[in-house]
Amino acid sequence: MRLALCLSCVSAWRFPVVRRLSALCAIVAACRPASTPFRLGTTYTVQQSGVLAVLESLWAGPRFATVVAPSGQILRAAASGDLDVVITHAPALERRLLVGPGHALRRCPFVASRFAIVGPAADPARVAAAPSAAAAFRRIAAVGGPFVSRGDSSGTHVKELALWQAAGVTPLSPWRIESGADQAATLHLADERDAYALADLPTYARLRGLSLRILFVADTALTNPYTLYVVRHPNAPADAGGFAQWATQTGRAAIAELRLPDSTPAFAMVAGACMTPRAAAAP
Repeated sequence: MRLALCLSCVSAWRFPVVRRLSALCAIVAACRPASTPFRLGTTYTVQQSGVLAVLESLWAGPRFATVVAPSGQILRAAASGDLDVVITHAPALERRLLVGPGHALRRCPFVASRFAIVGPAADPARVAAAPSAAAAFRRIAAVGGPFVSRGDSSGTHVKELALWQAAGVTPLSPWRIESGADQAATLHLADERDAYALADLPTYARLRGLSLRILFVADTALTNPYTLYVVRHPNAPADAGGFAQWATQTGRAAIAELRLPDSTPAFAMVAGACMTPRAAAAP
């Protein structure tokens, strides 16, 4: 089976999130010819914001297979040894699933974007006037949304849950709709429902035909950092480390050139060198 065919199959799936992980890993294993030395796992926002296309177009080294899924699934696949390099944006999950158990050979600060709270232009919750992201979420809850959540253990979903917690809101309400889908599909659903949503700003900016407006972005709580990891497992290929070094130098410098519609940078480079993280101590 050709690599390109396998990747098109991965990107086309739309069945429930809970069934994707094992199927994704099975396809990557089946699609890994001898000429494909390593497997990159990354998130829908990395793909849909244009970052993955930059990396794939500039990398001049050996070919690699790519799996795109929510951060939680990518990290679990990496912990199982099914991926060699991952780029994710869920710091708490990264510590719990990859770093803590000792599955991270190298941890490399990468780039950061911003989240934005988006919603209908009428803004019935007056989110645009909120003093903080948590206050904006409280306002959405006070008017009964609606709010569309990804609900898929993605970095965006994890951030959303943290904001509900900071707002003191338990988001188990009929006005909160879980799409179980990627960022673009979730925003299209929010658009159809005249609902609020949490959006990765560079991904939102690349979508066309949305009536959703950016209502709130000015809070450091909406920073969206991505980290690159080289995975520790017995069969890890040497090319994985070479890609990580290239991506955190040449690759991320190119990513920093991506612009939002107002010409401001879509991503900032995150300071810090690659290092071997310390695993959690055994109880």
